[in-house]
Amino acid sequence: MLNKRHLPSITALQCFEAATRHLSFTRAAEELNLTQSAVSKQVAQLEELLQHLLFRRVRRRLQMTPAGDLYLVEVRKILTQVEMSTHYLRSYGGETEVLRVSTPYTFGARWLVPRLKGWRLRHPQIHLDLCNEQEPDELLQGKADMAFYFGQGSRPGTESLKLFSEELVPVCAPESLPAQPFTDPTQLSNLVLLQNASRSQGWHDWFASQGYQTEHSYHGPRFDTFYMCIRAAQVGCGVALLPRFLVEEELADGKLVIPWQHAMPSQDAYYLAYPEHSAEVPKVRDFVKWMMEQVDAD
Repeated sequence: MLNKRHLPSITALQCFEAATRHLSFTRAAEELNLTQSAVSKQVAQLEELLQHLLFRRVRRRLQMTPAGDLYLVEVRKILTQVEMSTHYLRSYGGETEVLRVSTPYTFGARWLVPRLKGWRLRHPQIHLDLCNEQEPDELLQGKADMAFYFGQGSRPGTESLKLFSEELVPVCAPESLPAQPFTDPTQLSNLVLLQNASRSQGWHDWFASQGYQTEHSYHGPRFDTFYMCIRAAQVGCGVALLPRFLVEEELADGKLVIPWQHAMPSQDAYYLAYPEHSAEVPKVRDFVKWMMEQVDAD
């Protein structure tokens, strides 16, 4: 942890941020209800701490330096986070608890979030704070109370509940299909194979599970999330290999179709994890119970 002497005050950061918008200490002071000399002093102390000039004084106006531009990006993030956290906490009653849950982005957006109304109705006193993470390591770092992840088995120091497995199917927009049906799966590469960065072996394994190989398994535009793959397939960019449960709605609506009927079970599964020492914490126990009800209902 940084020595407190090396951390700027919130007031100094506010003075700096206001001065960057007005390019004037006088106008920044008016906004913050301070004197011009107070704002100037705060910025000077900040520059001394950083050992970089944040402004140049040119003809009675301020001009940002490269260091100032760089620092401003981070300062605005910090001030926004402090403001949001303050409003967040003030909005709670004395009986309110917060449960911090991390989840892979597409899983959270397409499977978890549509079910959260039921959680809210049953546990209105427990507010969920969802964040996007790919690995449950933040559990042991105290950044989250619980974590959804895709993988194999439990992680050291955590309890992990297996939720469900998945099967991967190829999907594309109806208009992407050729006039003549495919006669073997390798012909799907004519549509462009959309690649997912987190499943780089996906297409290779899917073809191999049917006894086929193609040099195009790793060719095609690459996307960081399943959500982007889904949208790319919808707008006709190619064919994506996706967990069926993530695209059930699009398949039912006819927005996506399966061009070759072969589903490949994944070796991994989806899990919900939490630290071993949290097993008897009421809000964790309540979420585990509710989550297992959702899985059983499916």
